[in-house]
Amino acid sequence: MRLTLLQQVPPRPVVLVQSAGGIPKDAESGTTEQARGDPERMRVYLGSDHAGFQMKEALKPYLEGRGLKVHDVGTASEDSVDYPDFAEKVAHGVADGDADCGVLVCGSGIGMAMAANKVDGVRAAMVTDAELARMMRRHNDANVITLGGRYITRQLAEEILSAFFDTEFEGGRHQRRVDKIAALEDDN
Repeated sequence: MRLTLLQQVPPRPVVLVQSAGGIPKDAESGTTEQARGDPERMRVYLGSDHAGFQMKEALKPYLEGRGLKVHDVGTASEDSVDYPDFAEKVAHGVADGDADCGVLVCGSGIGMAMAANKVDGVRAAMVTDAELARMMRRHNDANVITLGGRYITRQLAEEILSAFFDTEFEGGRHQRRVDKIAALEDDN
């Protein structure tokens, strides 16, 4: 996902640094801004199944506190639902350009990653610590992160998400590899 820097001149001098998905981030305030020529905040689609519901609800205020515009695609309770339905909503939001990135939570995070990766243009990974979140951004230009609500604490989830949003894709030799992933989508 490649985005350009803001075209409008901000009302105060702002130093922008790259964040997840190439999203500019205000280095002074730490907030992210959506970068397609308008001042809207970065758009994040957030979803969970019943097993990830409590973690999703706990993470919403954290994400909003980072200055992100959060669109919650559900679920709305701990009643049993099928995780692929919510993975699909988040993945299509990202792939279609309605969201800049996605966050998914289920019991383990594994099923959500598997389902989200079925949508062309999505590079989702389940991670269990902040270093893996940094690596998924640096080397794989991941645009969807999945978390296991039954296996990590809210504090660890926040650390993981901070690493995800604050880490840039390195490009270079990694771009060639990401391009090969995209070619697999075209070829299969």
